[in-house]
This record gives sequence, structure tokens and C-alpha cells, in this order.
Amino acid sequence: MAGVQYKQPASGNRALSFGASIIDPRAWAHLLRMVHYYNYSHVRPRRLADIGPGVRMAPNVSMMNAERIKIGAYSHIGARCSLWAGNSVGRVTLGHHALLGPEVFITAANYRLEPGTPIMDHPMDERDVVIGADVWLGARVVVGAGVEIGDGSVVAAHSFVTRSIPPGSIAGGNPARIIGRRADQKPEAEVREADVLLGA
Repeated sequence: MAGVQYKQPASGNRALSFGASIIDPRAWAHLLRMVHYYNYSHVRPRRLADIGPGVRMAPNVSMMNAERIKIGAYSHIGARCSLWAGNSVGRVTLGHHALLGPEVFITAANYRLEPGTPIMDHPMDERDVVIGADVWLGARVVVGAGVEIGDGSVVAAHSFVTRSIPPGSIAGGNPARIIGRRADQKPEAEVREADVLLGA
């Protein structure tokens, strides 16, 4: 609009604001909380988990009860994935060459529903989760307790897997269902199909 003039903020004001943020103790307290979170959700669990050779894992992967997590050789765990084993018995096992896209969530425990009791006080059901070898889970896939995904399967992005999937399947949806078989695809068609399913 003609005639409108915009004032640039004074450099002194920016410097003052920057200085105030640097000495704000709340910022440093938050930084310490983030370091503590990173230690208990990633650094310490990596020492407890059974991680095979050649595994690549984003630095912001979250693991709970890592002593019950096993990751097969040469697997790749994408950014912001969560692998949550149960508090007492539920295990999470990934086969070799498993590929997890960003923000995949795998849990080996669910709360039971007991009317009249606060959710946080409900007991948990824990059941092992097994992700086979050469399995590809697309971005933001959720895998629930007790699920087994067979070797060589592909699960489309944003799917919620509540039931086991046989080997070599292509699955997708909420809840996930089988929509194809990898063995039925021609090699070049398989690549295009997986790219569409997984948002590549």
C-alpha cells in the first residue's frame, strides 16, 4: 500500500532481547530437562537394548524398557520413532534389515478398561510385538501389542496395525488390512506401488 512505511526494529532492542533470553534461568532449566529426557529416552536405553551390528538409528528415537527390545542387524530406525516394551514382560523384537520410517510407534502394552477407575490406575496388558526381517513400516505407522508382522511385509504410511500380518504382505489402513502381496508384483511395479503407499 502506497505511503505506508515499515519501521525496522532497532538493533539495540534486538540485542537487549537476545541478552535477556540468554540469562533467563527458565531457558537453562528447560535445557537441563531436555538433556535429562534425552538421556533416559535414548542414551541409557541404547546401552540396555540388544542392538545388532550395522543398525542405524536417528538420535531422537525413544525407547522404553529397552532391556526387552531387540533390533536385528542392519535395521534402520527413522526420526522420532518410539519403541516401547512393556513394564514387566512385553518385548519388542525387530528382525534384520527392518526399515522404520519417521514417527513409527510400536508398543507392547495397552491399558485395560475398568469402569470407575482412573485410566492411570488401570492394569496393563503386555504382549510381545515381533517385526520380521526385511519389513518396511512407512511413516507414522502404529503397531499395537501382540502383533506379529511377517518377514518381507510392507505397511503403508499412517496405518494402525492391530492384527498380525503374514509374511510378504502389503498392508494399509486403520485398522490395517492386507491389500496385496509382494510376490504378486512385478519388480518395477512393486517399487512404484511401495512408493505410492509409503508417501515417497
